[in-house]
Order: sequence, then structure tokens, then C-alpha cells
Amino acid sequence: MTAPAPRDSWTLDTANIGRRVLLFDRLDSTNTTAAELAAHHESGLVVVADFQTAGRGQYGRVWQSRPGSSLLMSVALRPPPDLCRPVVLTALAAVAVGEAVLALTGVQARIKWPNDVLVRGKKVCGILIENTTAVVVGIGLNLTQTAAEFAAAGLPDATSLEIVGGRPIDAATAAEVVVRKLDYEYGRLLAGERVAVEADWKWRIGLLGRPVVAELSDASQVSGRLHEMSFDGLELDTGECGWRVLVPETVRQLRPL
Repeated sequence: MTAPAPRDSWTLDTANIGRRVLLFDRLDSTNTTAAELAAHHESGLVVVADFQTAGRGQYGRVWQSRPGSSLLMSVALRPPPDLCRPVVLTALAAVAVGEAVLALTGVQARIKWPNDVLVRGKKVCGILIENTTAVVVGIGLNLTQTAAEFAAAGLPDATSLEIVGGRPIDAATAAEVVVRKLDYEYGRLLAGERVAVEADWKWRIGLLGRPVVAELSDASQVSGRLHEMSFDGLELDTGECGWRVLVPETVRQLRPL
């Protein structure tokens, strides 16, 4: 399907992400459109829409929001092989969104494994990584929804930047802040500052040293104290069973005990 013409475009003074930002009123999915356009644009193309008719979440879940109430954004990247991993790209996006939330509201955000950003224990953003014609990083950040809207939608554990910050934040402002934070974090990874990004990721997850349970992709579970975590592995002290090192991409959920 051919994407419609964008209503507007930006060229930001960024290094890698956002030198071209295309804004649409309505798309089926920003991830799909970013993948379609990736072949004709440089790495770092950003697609933003006011509304999606077929937005996707993790594990095939449907994503929809009131037009203009969320920042619906996808970034098409061609990262080097060592960065082309879901855990690295999800961490990049989650750390960047956390920094954007802080900049926009003054409130710190946490990461819920693997791909949600929480504020005060409630979900404000979801992230979806897809690898098609390019690696696409999809972000859905709640902006102006009210508590009543979330309650009516059966989403009592969701929140928005307006609820958190106490004032409305328009999509254009949020988009530029998020793009600039993404560009900064991606630049750190390209410059070899992986440990610095890992450190921010670990801090925002906030489970280091705590008893946790990891649900794996084969439906098995591993419990223990989270001794260390990096993009290469999660080290769990399982007590009498010894140590387990889990490949991050095999961990569907990680939660405190």
C-alpha cells in the first residue's frame, strides 16, 4: 500500500535521527509506513501520525488512541550489526522516552521489561521494534488522555503526560523532544558508549539486586536475585540451583518477586 502524502515535513539539526520528519494526519500504522519509505530515505527517517487505524503493540496487540491524544511515531534505522538487536534498540528507545518525559513534565519515568515506560507505576508509553526493509522503532506516548478516558477504555493502569505534568503537551512539542533524545542516545551507541546507555537502562528498570522472576519465551520461569544485567545477559543468583545467565531476547517478562 502506498503511503499518503504527508501534511508537513521537518528537517531538524540532528546528527542521525530526525533530519527528515514526515507528519501525517492518518495512517494505518506508522511502523508500516516507515518501513515502506525506508528504502527511499536515509537512516533516521521519522514518521509521525495523529491517528492510526491499524496500530500494533507487542505480541500482536492492537494499538489505538483518540486522534491527537498520543504521539504516534516510528523511526527507520539501519544500525551497524552490533546494535541490530531488539534489546539494544528497545533500551535506546525506552531510555530516550524516559529522558523526554523528564524534560516535558519534570517527573522521572521507569522502564517495565521489556518495552513499556511507566510513570508513578502507570504505563505512559509502549515501544515496538520490527525488522523488515529496515529496523523500525515504534513509539506510542500518551499525551492528553484523561483518567476518565482510560477508565472508560478499561485501562486503569495507563496515564498520560497531561495527567503527570498537570498541563497539556501538544504532539509537535513532544515529537521534537523525543526525536532529539533518540538522536542523542543513538549517537552514544554509535560512538561506542554502550556501557553508558546500559547504565541508564538498568537504573530505569530498577530491579538490580532484587529478587525477580523471569518468564522466558518457552513459557518456563526462572526466579532469583538479579545480580547483574547488560545487553549480553541477565545474571540471576538462583540459590541452591546456582547461577543462570539469560539472553535478554529470550525474556518475555521480568518482574519483582
